Amino acid sequence: MRQVDVVGAVIENEAGEVLCARRDPEMARGGLWEFPGGKIEPGERPEESLRREIREELGCDIEVGAPVAEATHRYPDITVRLFTFRARLVGGQPKPREHAELRWVRMADLDQLDWAPADLPTVARLRAEARGDGERPLDPGG
Repeated sequence: MRQVDVVGAVIENEAGEVLCARRDPEMARGGLWEFPGGKIEPGERPEESLRREIREELGCDIEVGAPVAEATHRYPDITVRLFTFRARLVGGQPKPREHAELRWVRMADLDQLDWAPADLPTVARLRAEARGDGERPLDPGG
């Protein structure tokens, strides 16, 4: 089975909400929610890939911060290894170029969305942090 390495951005706004993206119904796992991002290209560092993917998918620029989670999920057709990172907007406003919908969601409400299975460990980590159960990773930039 083919494995693909992908990155996802946990982009927070000033209200502490996280940007969530619903996959287009025509895509694999269509209609499920995910953290925006995409495939790591050969020779790219995950952080570089994430900046490129967000620019392509959402038309905005981000600063990549600390890692949040790493998860591997085996779907029937592919194995996905997902690396998620904290991020913040530094230019432009997100627009859904490849997704059916974008939504800012409070961390406490993340579990109300129907998430792609590979994203569930990141959701669990963020929910634990929101409850005070988990340690929030330090941002190396600040």
